Amino acid sequence: MTTPDSARQVPRSEAGGATRRPERPSGGAGSGRWRDTAAVASFAVLGLWVTARMWLNPHDGIRDNPTDMAQFEWMFAHGARVVTEFAYPFSSDRMNVPESVNLMANTSVLSVSLPMTPITLLFGTRAAFLVFLTLGLIATATAWYFLLSRVVLPGARGPAWLGATFCAYAPAMVSHANAHPNIVSQYVVPLIIWRTLRLGDSGRWLRNGLLLALVIVWQAFLNLEILLMTAIGVAVVVVAMVIGRSELRVRVRPFAAGIGVAAVVSAVLLAYPLYVQFFGPGAYHGLSWVIRGYSTDLASFFAYSRESLAGDARSAAGLAKNPTEENAFFGWPLVILVTALVWWLRRNVVVLGLAALGLLFAVLSLGREIRFDRRGTGVPGPWALLEELPVLHSVVPTRWALAITPIIGLILAYGAERVRDLASRYPDRRSQIRLATVTGLAMALVPVLPTPLPTKRLEPVPAFVSSGAWRPYLAGGRSVVTLPLPDTEYAEPLRWSARTRQEMPIARGYFLGPDTRPGRNRVALFSAPPRPTSSFFDTIRRSGEVPPISERTRRMAVEDLRYWRAGVVILGSHEHADALRTGMTELTGIEPEHTGGVWLWDVRPLTE
Repeated sequence: MTTPDSARQVPRSEAGGATRRPERPSGGAGSGRWRDTAAVASFAVLGLWVTARMWLNPHDGIRDNPTDMAQFEWMFAHGARVVTEFAYPFSSDRMNVPESVNLMANTSVLSVSLPMTPITLLFGTRAAFLVFLTLGLIATATAWYFLLSRVVLPGARGPAWLGATFCAYAPAMVSHANAHPNIVSQYVVPLIIWRTLRLGDSGRWLRNGLLLALVIVWQAFLNLEILLMTAIGVAVVVVAMVIGRSELRVRVRPFAAGIGVAAVVSAVLLAYPLYVQFFGPGAYHGLSWVIRGYSTDLASFFAYSRESLAGDARSAAGLAKNPTEENAFFGWPLVILVTALVWWLRRNVVVLGLAALGLLFAVLSLGREIRFDRRGTGVPGPWALLEELPVLHSVVPTRWALAITPIIGLILAYGAERVRDLASRYPDRRSQIRLATVTGLAMALVPVLPTPLPTKRLEPVPAFVSSGAWRPYLAGGRSVVTLPLPDTEYAEPLRWSARTRQEMPIARGYFLGPDTRPGRNRVALFSAPPRPTSSFFDTIRRSGEVPPISERTRRMAVEDLRYWRAGVVILGSHEHADALRTGMTELTGIEPEHTGGVWLWDVRPLTE
């Protein structure tokens, strides 16, 4: 994929029309293997550095996003249940009783949770989550490194290491490491690129198409949003290569045949899961208007993330919706460096294609209204014309900025390779070239170096849950109702259910499901549609005050408990535990007992 210099000829590679530079002598194959080993070791060190606090403190969890961590723990318990009990993989009735949860429309990560079942069973769901998060970062860097050093810039291990490190540990990636392991685990993306480039190989269109289909399916069960962005990105760069390099046009026919095979095979393999996602029980019609308003502040491109060496929470506050969605935050020096590299490498059609793609993603990420420095400008963004389209109405617009990270990583690798060429051509100026390069990279990249993720101590799972003392209350298909009921701001009950390997079903939950109330058009909610009793306890959770209780309120509470098939109501540790306990007691007239670390109401007499 490199652009040959006009002064020399380079042979054609087999990698889908890429060009292969002759490898420089580097001490033989043994030296190359040691460099590869050192590169992977450095990626492992960085991955452990980012997640260090969770490894060092076994009782800690993600501080800035505990609810998503609890949800992923629940998903790992589901994956283990699929393997051990042959449970249906694409939905579950162990949350949101008496309905179910459409797991294809949520982050079920089946491509990871299924093979990691032994870790989940032996060490628990927290350990599985931590391994997934850490190895996801390491594997992403490793995959990019081998793509760059073997396919894109063959033999250029230094530039490949630079680009791969940025692709995996850039500010946006570390931000999403706050309990979004499915997003930072982008190790399949380089494989998709690699297999796409190989589609141009003559006579291998069937084999290459099948292999591409398999990695597409793999990514589909990891994160569909990343798959969509990858498909758009690869399409733009491939078109740029075909337009800019006439010698590649002879490969269009096998490439098209391979794409056709990949499309047909992946469509067949994904047809039923996608049908469940978009049309099955629990399917929703796009994200809510509020979530679709999550956009990238224009000023954030030049700011520093709170998880970067030069950033902090105060300077980043307000430039992103939350600490997990800091999708840009490159800083002025890096923006200037990348702009200069694009200009310097402007004869390279791949770099130009990457630059155009980066601008496209940046514009899309601005959302329906462009914001600058925490304020709306009143200027509509192009996303306003696209957000109602099928599929796109389920995309969070600010995440288009996340897709800029690998683009910058690739441009950095191309730039570093060009510097190597200059140093080899002008040996008498090598020291000056290296000094200028190191200085420029240090100014741009040192401020965005990652810091360890902040953590906090997790509340221990109550003994009532971990001991199985809940079992007698759930005979006959009943469920556990927790106070508060779980949603996007309180997801501890999901972690409790995960600890029981989902043998303890819970009412409501934290998941994306349709709003089935009249006039809501089944847009996504981050829980089940509200019921009178869930709203009652949500008010207490937010205010600490018990709302007025009438006979009608009590009657609706009994109806809701019957709807949830409640066998027992439990209340664990909570800052408003006293108010929650008072509210439940006055609603039901049942005095609670304290046992196993929870307050317990046996509501079976009310719900039979």
